Amino acid sequence: MTKDELRAELERQKQRFEAVYGGEVMTYATQPGPDRKPWKKRPSLLDQAFQEEIRKEEKRQADLSS
Repeated sequence: MTKDELRAELERQKQRFEAVYGGEVMTYATQPGPDRKPWKKRPSLLDQAFQEEIRKEEKRQADLSS
């Protein structure tokens, strides 16, 4: 089934619905999909441990300087 055939079939169904049920057919454009968020790397346990060691060392250096 081509797009033109599908459009024609939908138009026939719309007209039939309006004639038989006396209803009104509302057509809407499709809603855009949600935007994709940029990928972010989650820190691994090793990354977290490394950052913790850096914080400890920076604190120790700050305490020695004071």
